[in-house]
Amino acid sequence: MKKLLVYLTVLIGMTSLAQTGPKIEFKEETINYGEVEKGKDDGIRVFEFTNTGDAPLLIKNAKSSCGCTVPEWPKEPIAPGGKGQIKVQYNMNPGPISKTITIESNAVNKESGMIPLRIKGTVIVKEEVSPLVKKKTFPNL
Repeated sequence: MKKLLVYLTVLIGMTSLAQTGPKIEFKEETINYGEVEKGKDDGIRVFEFTNTGDAPLLIKNAKSSCGCTVPEWPKEPIAPGGKGQIKVQYNMNPGPISKTITIESNAVNKESGMIPLRIKGTVIVKEEVSPLVKKKTFPNL
């Protein structure tokens, strides 16, 4: 009888730990641009996600850590099993990229429904040398 009581307690405990509601799972939470050249890359990257829960997922807001990164997110609910995207465009300022986009959702598997997404990399500017510019030469001494 004691064993049955222990098994029932464990079973009830496990089922109460299972979360119900919308759950968000990203394919990746950090995108590395690597080394990209200004003017040759549009700065757009996409974070893909799936609602792995059993209720509609709502993306309430997406905020960037600065004005140089603009996020776009789906405004309509994502059904259970459905997929969505957070599109991010960085303005390609030369130098290192290290930005955070904070997603606000109703996902039960993330603390307060908040998800930090990150972009990183380096934007370089390649100097073009015009063929019309004559190279400086020094006289032989």
